[in-house]
Amino acid sequence: MSPSTERVLIDGPVGKLELAIDRPKDTPQGIAVIAHPHPLFGGSLDNKVVQTIARAFLSRNMVCLRPNFRGVGQSLGEHDHGRGEAQDLWAAWHWGEKTFASHAGPKRWVAGFSFGASVTSHVVAQWGSGHGTDRAPAHPITSAVLVGLAVDRLPPAAIDHRTRLIHGALDDVVPLASVLDFAEKYRQPVAVLPGAGHFFHGMLNELRDMVIDAIAYG
Repeated sequence: MSPSTERVLIDGPVGKLELAIDRPKDTPQGIAVIAHPHPLFGGSLDNKVVQTIARAFLSRNMVCLRPNFRGVGQSLGEHDHGRGEAQDLWAAWHWGEKTFASHAGPKRWVAGFSFGASVTSHVVAQWGSGHGTDRAPAHPITSAVLVGLAVDRLPPAAIDHRTRLIHGALDDVVPLASVLDFAEKYRQPVAVLPGAGHFFHGMLNELRDMVIDAIAYG
């Protein structure tokens, strides 16, 4: 994302997990883990939407962690249709807590784009229970930002007031109507960017500002 982005290999559930780390210039206020889109369709931590989300969190002084799911980049393992990928996110969280918790501040955010948003929803649902992991996080989740939620591709978990949904009005991969129907079940709002497709081409700055707004109200 920038010359200051650090890449490391951490221990994951099925071997080494590649992780990109971006640190804010000012005193950190918390940690954010951001999940990328579908690995079988070219998704990785370098995805432009994922980087845009990370920039939004950096502007709010969060330490940003972007893992490559298993089988992507230098991460070992094979695609696991969301189940193993949720475990990958937990591995990134526990490493982040161990590495940054003493000086990163108390806020804990999760975010994801498309497939990564659906996987992230399951992490939010598990948060505090320890389910799917060997221990529950030390801090409660602040909020989650789910962009282009892939409701038609990977069924998300139930959402609540902690979740912020952002979607493009002209999304041709995951129709806006599908996301509205999903959100209606849980009485949660959806922030819609007019004119935006699934990948927010030409509208990444507007997406960044929407994520910043979501963080501000988290």
